[in-house]
Amino acid sequence: MRVQFIGFGLCAAFAGCNSQSNEVAGTFKAQEIVSPAGPGSSAPNLFVAGDGRIFLSWIERAGEKPHALRYSIYETGRWSSPQTIAEGQNWFVNWADFPSMTAFGDAAFAAHWLAKNGNGAYAYEIKIALSTDAGKSWRKTLTPHRDGTATEHGFVSMLPWGNDRLFVVWLDGRNFAKLANGHNDESDQDVDMMLRFAALDRNGDLHDEAILDARVCECCQTSAAITTNGAVVVYRDRSPQEIRDIGVVRFLNGRWTEPGLVHADNWEHRGCPVNGPAIAADGEFVAVAWYTEAQDAPHVRLAFSIDAGASFGQPIEVGDGEPMGRVDLILLPDRTALVCWLEQTDSGGDIRVRRVRADGWRGQAFTLAPSSPQRASGFPRLARNDGEIVFAWTQSDGNSTAVRAAAAKLNGGY
Repeated sequence: MRVQFIGFGLCAAFAGCNSQSNEVAGTFKAQEIVSPAGPGSSAPNLFVAGDGRIFLSWIERAGEKPHALRYSIYETGRWSSPQTIAEGQNWFVNWADFPSMTAFGDAAFAAHWLAKNGNGAYAYEIKIALSTDAGKSWRKTLTPHRDGTATEHGFVSMLPWGNDRLFVVWLDGRNFAKLANGHNDESDQDVDMMLRFAALDRNGDLHDEAILDARVCECCQTSAAITTNGAVVVYRDRSPQEIRDIGVVRFLNGRWTEPGLVHADNWEHRGCPVNGPAIAADGEFVAVAWYTEAQDAPHVRLAFSIDAGASFGQPIEVGDGEPMGRVDLILLPDRTALVCWLEQTDSGGDIRVRRVRADGWRGQAFTLAPSSPQRASGFPRLARNDGEIVFAWTQSDGNSTAVRAAAAKLNGGY
């Protein structure tokens, strides 16, 4: 199967293409590639190391152990043999709160997953394994939070951080432990989900722990990027009036800013939509994509910043009328954003991709692959290095899942 990207649009899904943009800056083709993940795999995630290698991580069953976190490296057009980071029996495996992996410092890798730590449905903690020999071996796992409560901890974003450290942001539900100690009302202002930060060094020691926002949406993904002015974190906020718009905090001049909003959609929602934002940055140029149901209609929106996230322009509509969100995005070398999301269709759902410019121009949207609105379909991911874009997603037939992948070569037109 082949897809073709043309000009400012992603042309034709694995189903063929008949149209071209008049604003062609170059062309490149993509094709589905053999996935390194085995049967029953799910929860793919992607990151790009400093040397340009693209890493794919995922979860699959591992013999007698119910779950294993594995990864493979994409370079020179092929995947490496899968490697196992960790296996376990008490993991918390969830369609929306999926593991991740990143590189930091010299030959240091980090990978995270979630493990149950109590009897409650959402009693789980974050586990991070560190490798200081480029993934040849993985050390004993650690947690970036010290509270020890049997409450929700997850929706992690990890990045390489200065001074050979690892940047970790997550949603932290330790305050919900107060419900077992005399609090009967979850609306109490001191019983909220928090957004927290910590830096980890190679020895697994924690540094600079901080609360970034004391009241956030309970189960939407976080996303983070590094700009020339520092880190930017985006997440779904939660106001006392149940407005659940996209929040933003920045690390600027050695300290965290007060929380702000990417845009005031004013979406009032009495529950978590499980639909977080995505961010990408290049220098001071930043793009954020997100889902909202403001004005009582579904939207996938994109906003750009030219000042490292200090301010954002007006949102640009990305979806095709019935978007379900589950967004991801990358920036291309010409500073256009390539956004992917799940669109609801008469037959179920499609993973769609669209190219967007900061001036409001939108390329034609194209279907990357058929999908489903079911939770098992998860969240599609994409990443790029200087030469290629890689896509990964979970294909579900209702009875089983499998991680699939595609790759597209960039050319000089971009």
